[in-house]
Amino acid sequence: AKLDAPRATWVMVPAGGPTDDTVNQLAGLMDAGDIVIDGGNSYFKDDVRRATSLKSQGLHYVDVGTSGGVWGLERGYCMMIGGQTEIVNHLDPLFKTLAPGPGEGVTATTKAQAGYMHAGPSGSGHFVKMIHNGIEYGMMQAYAEGFEIFKEAASDKVAEEHRYHLDLHDIAEVWRHGSVVSSWLLDLLEIALRDDQDLSDYTGYVSDSGEGRWTVQTAIEEDVPANVLTTSLYTRFRSRHDSTYAEKVLSALRHQFGGHSEHPKE
Repeated sequence: AKLDAPRATWVMVPAGGPTDDTVNQLAGLMDAGDIVIDGGNSYFKDDVRRATSLKSQGLHYVDVGTSGGVWGLERGYCMMIGGQTEIVNHLDPLFKTLAPGPGEGVTATTKAQAGYMHAGPSGSGHFVKMIHNGIEYGMMQAYAEGFEIFKEAASDKVAEEHRYHLDLHDIAEVWRHGSVVSSWLLDLLEIALRDDQDLSDYTGYVSDSGEGRWTVQTAIEEDVPANVLTTSLYTRFRSRHDSTYAEKVLSALRHQFGGHSEHPKE
């Protein structure tokens, strides 16, 4: 009631039922022209349904795929936005404030260069974020498999003359500087390996948030052969039964970028 009209409320709760319940409760308290922003990880088809329902009540719905994890408070949040152009433009000061910006001394000529974008109509913001997370799974899996090969290079299964005792932290560190495989995920892996190259604090049980599943499901619906993304999801399923060093790398990365804790093995 203390907000100026049109009021905008930001929802960030688990996808599915919790988001539906929260949005429905808010709808009962809002007036025509007010805006509900879903900044969580909702399924894009749910966004389309919610937007249609709220429109019949005179309310607006904006879906925001938000990336940045626990580092977002420090680095800013990358946002992929879906909804009516007029409403998204009205909320631009909010998105501009939360976004990371183009960097010190750099002037952004587009909103995307500042770290946020209007992807399109309802659902498109979370659709882009869904594929983002699917790609993230694949990138993490590539690092995990590569570093397991490094780890096993010192094992007895390798001929002694071909055996290498490699400093995995130094490898992650050197790749951060000028390498074609440098990335923020690699930065986080360097942090994870800094004090314990065996990743002893991790069991290798790798959870999934659900967006990887939606990505694979969408690929099937579109007849897209998403081999890497699908395999990376299935590897997470396998990790819950028989963990390897690669899964420890994945668990360490999830903890570094999102603060995700491991679940105990069943």
